[in-house]
Amino acid sequence: MKSYLRASSLLFNQPLLVLPDMLDLGVRWANQTMNLNIINLHTGNPTGQPALRSSESVALEVEQQQEQRHAGISSTGVEVLPVHGVLVSRGAHLDPCETMTSYEGLRAQLRQAVADPMVEHIVLDIDSPGGSATGAFELAADIRAFAQQKPITGLVNFMAYSGGYLIGSSCSEMVVSVTSGVGSIGVIASHMDRSKFNENLGVKVTTVFAGAHKNDLSPHEPITEQSLKFLNDLVQESYQLFVGAVAEYRGLSPDVIRATEAGLYRGQAAITAGLADRLSTPQDAVDNISRAVAQSRANRQAGRVSVRAAAMNIQTLI
Repeated sequence: MKSYLRASSLLFNQPLLVLPDMLDLGVRWANQTMNLNIINLHTGNPTGQPALRSSESVALEVEQQQEQRHAGISSTGVEVLPVHGVLVSRGAHLDPCETMTSYEGLRAQLRQAVADPMVEHIVLDIDSPGGSATGAFELAADIRAFAQQKPITGLVNFMAYSGGYLIGSSCSEMVVSVTSGVGSIGVIASHMDRSKFNENLGVKVTTVFAGAHKNDLSPHEPITEQSLKFLNDLVQESYQLFVGAVAEYRGLSPDVIRATEAGLYRGQAAITAGLADRLSTPQDAVDNISRAVAQSRANRQAGRVSVRAAAMNIQTLI
């Protein structure tokens, strides 16, 4: 039987910066998988275990990826980093059923891009409904710090909701297309009560604990007032952090952000609300950034040539 302890800990009893529909999908998946004991099948591998790869093949793949990365950056000066799917604090120990981006992984990619002298502009290609609140605010603060060193464009391609919007808002600018969506600046949390399910199975869970809060948010009984207050306090705390961070990054007042009431904004409406900066298709946005970097490079090269010419002219006069 496969253990889903970590997966369930990402869904329940914690504040999430995610769309309600996405949370509902995750809850339905968890309910079906954990209650019915459905085990993932790996086609082509009768053992059900991931196929082992040699260290040489892994090293070769990494080397090829790095070569492709350097080739693209050397010609454009732009690095595009994907921020796709559900956002999680860490990607390790997960066998995801959906596309996921981990905060730790994205931070490592950003550090590499900022440290690379060939990279002159970073683009975050965002297509995410949001995810975990844990680690999201720390990453957003890091992105804002990185953006002081190199420009970072948040490209909404095609949704940046909740935690996805928090990441985008911390960039130097946000670009949306006519049908791109941003917003959902809110926090949500769920508690799963499995007591009736256990009762129908003839299962009775007895919990012995010490410490008044040790059994808070237990899935084996209806949520208590104490647990509900604790979870609500977590949600409200995360909401205040969310509102404050977006207000700071976008240069808006917290009241303006709260007034959105976690609404969704598309295209020009997002710009009018102050949640995005300009309208462009994703491809045009990347092309324009690449042209701007190319022009900057050409200007610098021309400047260096003129300086060398001036130096040579001075030498002839001496």
